[in-house]
Amino acid sequence: MSETHQEGLAILKYGVLSKKCFLVLTADVGSGKTTLLQSLIHSLEQDVHLCLLNNPILYRDEFFSYIAKKLGLKWDGNKAMFLIEFGNLLKECYKKDERVLLIFDEAHVLPVDLLEEIRLLSNLEEKGQDVLSIFLVGQPELNERMSDDRLLPLRQRIGIRFHLSRFTLDETRQYILFRLRHAGARHFNIFSEDAIAMIHKVSQGTPRLINIICDHALLTGFAENKPVIGAELIEESVADLHFPGEANPLPIANPNKSNTFKVTAILGGATLFCLLLAIFLWRYYR
Repeated sequence: MSETHQEGLAILKYGVLSKKCFLVLTADVGSGKTTLLQSLIHSLEQDVHLCLLNNPILYRDEFFSYIAKKLGLKWDGNKAMFLIEFGNLLKECYKKDERVLLIFDEAHVLPVDLLEEIRLLSNLEEKGQDVLSIFLVGQPELNERMSDDRLLPLRQRIGIRFHLSRFTLDETRQYILFRLRHAGARHFNIFSEDAIAMIHKVSQGTPRLINIICDHALLTGFAENKPVIGAELIEESVADLHFPGEANPLPIANPNKSNTFKVTAILGGATLFCLLLAIFLWRYYR
């Protein structure tokens, strides 16, 4: 784990133990947030009742049905009965000094009405219980989704926020060496310094893309009988992996994409307004 991954895992563990209830973790695509969640899950004690939902595109009844199944609660399609069951679970956990952890991965695709349902679940916890933790984990678009005026009550309940940053150049180097060591490599100079610098540049420190580039480069290096992977071979591998029409060498999240869309929408709306105004004035004064 990089330094930021270690910090992220520590914050997730703290989120389980603390009494903050809501935690938001964001990370770019391929930065390792799901892997981080798996590390957290493997470290949980037996006294934590876990529900992990990593495909949240569900209807409301399906959403409650999934949570009920994961927590061992009855579900007959009646939301009122589910809420009673869930409230009783929180009370029992409080008596037994246990905790309930709800993790919603890919939370950036959750519709506003489901996010509001998640907030309302926390209302079932009686004052002083503090056994429920809810983690919202997703891409940076989650922050934009949370800015909806209807989610102001939810935003006010967020006790911890953390963004998982990408690898630096040095972290990229250490990551590649770690993976080589883990794979049983006897020599660790397989990738030249120029190659590592190129890998970091085109991947922008995204672990998933580092894996893909290195894997492709090792295969190409083996085929061409090259014991050392240089920058040229990395460029060749990236060219093979490049999608036609992709602006970047590899598919990397563009943090300004949503802002660009907003600006385009605003300019488009302003243009349309001016056009309609011009037509109105022309008809009125002709």
